[in-house]
Amino acid sequence: MSQVIQNIVLNASLSMPEGGTIKITCENIAFKGTNTLPLSKGGEFVKIAIQDSGIGIPANVVEKIFDPYFSTRQEGSGLGLAISQSIIAKHHGEISVQSTVGAGSTFTLYLPASHKSEIQEQECLAESNTSSQMKILTMDDEDIVRTVIQRMLAKLGHEVVSAVDGEEALVLYKEAMKSDRPFEITIMDLTIPGGMGGKEAVKEILKIDPHAKVIVSSGYSNDPIMANFKDYGFCAAIVKPYQLQDLSQAMSQVAE
Repeated sequence: MSQVIQNIVLNASLSMPEGGTIKITCENIAFKGTNTLPLSKGGEFVKIAIQDSGIGIPANVVEKIFDPYFSTRQEGSGLGLAISQSIIAKHHGEISVQSTVGAGSTFTLYLPASHKSEIQEQECLAESNTSSQMKILTMDDEDIVRTVIQRMLAKLGHEVVSAVDGEEALVLYKEAMKSDRPFEITIMDLTIPGGMGGKEAVKEILKIDPHAKVIVSSGYSNDPIMANFKDYGFCAAIVKPYQLQDLSQAMSQVAE
């Protein structure tokens, strides 16, 4: 959820180049099933609304903003909102947007409410799967994704170094090999728009370190490389958005 909020707030701030206001509200709601509301089966939900006073989104663009790699900004990859929608879907919720050009946008999240808390149990389970402290290299072009995975790995007790693309990852990997603390595991995004992704970078890493342990990550679970990762030089695969338990398990398997 932290990643979702960060993605949407980041987009909201970028839509207000001259400043503005971002308003976030959260409430418990309950409604009966209806064809005019999200989650038509009805029930109890947590509703989170993120409203900005930015430039708004044109009508012909709104329906595309959740598509992977669609971005209205030259420097953007378009994965932020796609990942956010994937996270919400995994929590059996929905995300929608209403926008008016020149008047701002409102992103609304609906998440099924629960009267139980299993957070502590899940965290303990994830921590029990971790290995001893390791030095790990991560590569992803999305700032938010790098931040999230770094926090997760730090929570698991590991030292993390991040790269934005394959070229930087190779430089860091070579430097670490010359030191007394080389990287023990590398986690790489499969594709980097306009740059070297994991598919290409893993080949270069294996040339200088045939025993390298590289995990591939992607938001596309149906990508053939994700299903046949070993054929491309990877040791494991993990699908975005990352879950702490899944990440911990993949790390433990590779470290064995």
